[in-house]
This record gives sequence, C-alpha cells and structure tokens, in this order.
Amino acid sequence: MYTTIQSYCETLTQQFHSIAAERKPLLSKICDYMLQQRAAGKSVNLVYICTHNSRRSHFGQIWAATAAEYYGIPNIHTFSGGTEATAFNINAIHALEKVGFIIHSDGQPNNPVYKVCYGEEACTTCFSKVYNHPSNPKDNFLAIMTCGEAEANCPFIPGAGGRIATTYEDPKLFDGTPQQEAAYDERCRQIALETLYVFSLVK
Repeated sequence: MYTTIQSYCETLTQQFHSIAAERKPLLSKICDYMLQQRAAGKSVNLVYICTHNSRRSHFGQIWAATAAEYYGIPNIHTFSGGTEATAFNINAIHALEKVGFIIHSDGQPNNPVYKVCYGEEACTTCFSKVYNHPSNPKDNFLAIMTCGEAEANCPFIPGAGGRIATTYEDPKLFDGTPQQEAAYDERCRQIALETLYVFSLVK
C-alpha cells in the first residue's frame, strides 16, 4: 500500500469514536454479512450503488478495496453501479488523488475507464455503469445503497444476498461553489472512515 494512503488510514482508525452512534449498528450489518460469507467459505462481493455511479458509489468501491488491503482481509471483491451510467466525476477523482491514490484513465471522452491504485500491485477498475452491468456479480453479493434516491428508486436488486442503505450527502450539491473541494474531501473522508470501521470489525 502506498505510504500516503497507509498514513491516511492509520489516522482515520484513531477516529472511529467520531462516527455517530446511530450509524454504527447500520454499519455493523455490513460486517455481519461479510462474516457470514467468510464462515461459509465464500468470497465477499460488495456492490456500492448510487443513482449516477459517479461519486459516492465509487468512493465506496475504492475504499472497501483499500480497507481489505489495509487489514489484510482476503477474498474481498468490490464493485459499484448506478440506476443509470454517466461518468466517474472528476471532482471525486481529485479528492482521491489528494489522499494518495494513483489514477490512470484510458482516455475515452465520455465515460473513461480508470485504474485506481492504492499500492504498486493493488488496484481496482472504475467506470460508470448500471448496477446489473456484466462486469458486476449477478448473485451472491451485498447491495450497499450510498444515496437516498437510488434507495428509493430501486426497491429490489435482483440477485442480491442482502441490501443495506448507508446513504451519504451528495457532494454534487456543492459543485461550482467555494465549498466544492471541501465537500468532496469530506465525503471521501467520511466514506473512508466508515468503511475502515466496518473492516476493523471483520478483522
């Protein structure tokens, strides 16, 4: 793992006390699913879902992969999707780069495919897609809803072995304002913090 991301994670693991008390039982349900899968000898597939698969769901996918690496938990596979495809938002990408992720684009103009690396040999692939895209698992996965709109508009996720709504405020609300950069940094940090908390319970 890159040292900058390692340090960022180490700092956040000292801040679990800052997570709101009412959030922790909800987050623990993700841990419960992961432990059940591991006890059954199965891989853990986590699919983070939001409307446009452009910001919060990508944060979820990336930080879950990073948390698995940080805690040394094997057989964790992370994905993301939306109710429609757009593109991985550049402001979200910049927030991740500030943390220390190395991100490479394939250069396509409309919906690029990004290789997001948190270590020399540790990367995940990100691009905007619908949640049932062929690159995502068809069954045996946990659907984690990261936005309220997707939670309301997708009452049923086919193939999901479970569904949990851990919704977050959309940083898009601050696009084009003086608060834009801070909003993306904070949402990245919040999702990282809560995801590391979940994986600390599994470890």
